[in-house]
Amino acid sequence: MDTTTLFRLDGRVALITGGSRGIGKMIAAGFVAQGAKVYISSRKADICEAAAEDLGPNCIALPQDVSTVAGCKALAAQLAEREERLDILVNNAGAAWGVPFEEFSEAGWDKVMDLNVKSPFFLTQALHGLLKAAGSRARPAKVINITSIDGQRLNAWETYSYHASKSALIFLTKRMAARLVRDGINVTSIAPGAFPSDMNKAARDHGDAIARGIPAGRIGVERIWRARRSISPAARGIMWWARRSPSTAAWSTPHWGRASTPRQRTYPPFALSLSKGR
Repeated sequence: MDTTTLFRLDGRVALITGGSRGIGKMIAAGFVAQGAKVYISSRKADICEAAAEDLGPNCIALPQDVSTVAGCKALAAQLAEREERLDILVNNAGAAWGVPFEEFSEAGWDKVMDLNVKSPFFLTQALHGLLKAAGSRARPAKVINITSIDGQRLNAWETYSYHASKSALIFLTKRMAARLVRDGINVTSIAPGAFPSDMNKAARDHGDAIARGIPAGRIGVERIWRARRSISPAARGIMWWARRSPSTAAWSTPHWGRASTPRQRTYPPFALSLSKGR
C-alpha cells in the first residue's frame, strides 16, 4: 500500500518509544515514508542505532530506558537538546508477562505496569512543553498510545498485569485527552490485534492458528500497520477504527472455541506454553 498518496508529514517531528523493532519500527517506517523527521527510542542502544540506520537519514536513535520516571525525563531532555517542538509522540514501548496464577510474581506485575501505564503518562508529562509548542487548534500535536485488544477482551493466556495495564492505558488515554486538548494536543489510542513480534510469540510462531480467531482470517502484516500508523496523526475516531478493523483485530471475546463463555472455550495447545515472563 502506497501511503504517500494519502497525505504528507513533511516538517513534522515524531518520537516513537519502543521504535527499534516490531510494531514500533513499522510505525517509524511509515512516518519516515511520509516525510517526517523521526526519533526512535529503545532500551538497548545498539539495536536502536541499527534500526535508525536501517530506516535512513530521517530517523535518529535516542536510546533510553523509559520504564522509570527518571528515564522518561532523560529522554525528554535528550529530545529538547535537538528540537524546539514535538508534533507526534507515540507511546509504544511495552512489556508482557505471563505465568500461572499461583506463580505470578510482584516483579512480573511491576515491570509491566511501570512500562505500559506509568511510562506513557510521565513521558507525555515530561514532553508537555515541546508538544504545546507544536500544537494549535488548527493543527494539534498528537499523542498516540499503543494499547491492545487485550485491554478490551479476555485472551487465552494468564497475562494478568498485561491485561490490567492495557485496560488502564485505554482509560488513561481518555483522561489525558480531556485535559490536553486545552493545550492543542490530541491524545488518542490504537488497540492492535495480533501482529507477529518478539513480544507476541504466539502470532509470530503460530500465525495460522491465531488467524482462525480473527474475522478476516489473518494476522496483521507490516504494510497494513504502516498505512494505519501513517494515517493516525490526521485521523479522528482512531481508537474506534483500530478496534473494529476486521483485518487485524478480533472481536471483544476470544473465538478459539465455540462455547459461549471464556471459561468453556477451548484454546490451542501452545497458548499457555508460550505465555512466559520476560
